[in-house]
Amino acid sequence: MKIKCYDALPDESMNIRKTVFVEEQGFIDEFDKIDTYAKHLVMYDGDLPIATCRFFKEQGKEYYLIGRIAVIKNYRGQNLGTQLLREAEKIIFQNGGNYIALHSQLQAKHFYEKQGYLPYGEVDYDESCPHIWMYKKIAT
Repeated sequence: MKIKCYDALPDESMNIRKTVFVEEQGFIDEFDKIDTYAKHLVMYDGDLPIATCRFFKEQGKEYYLIGRIAVIKNYRGQNLGTQLLREAEKIIFQNGGNYIALHSQLQAKHFYEKQGYLPYGEVDYDESCPHIWMYKKIAT
């Protein structure tokens, strides 16, 4: 498996997100202006794109946001989401980031807790799907 970082939304990332979030989960507003300035990671199995995420520095804030972590169905359960998350954390840290926040689907909360993220705030809804804000300090 290899991971590439892109400065603009690549087609591979767009296609994975369409498959996972739009077709499988029913989200409508999947793409937004953040895609124009976020960094995008794509994981490949050979030449096949199999997972993606994006991250960006929240303007005027002290933290980065990670989001849109998606793994295509046939590759789930192989810790690829963890590998992708760790790569994003590594790049964020190398760029001076100390804190990361994310808006997790409630059903994925346990996954992020296993990666050291802590929930904060109340459950809220994005397109009728329950979410919770989570954060992690990555610097010592």
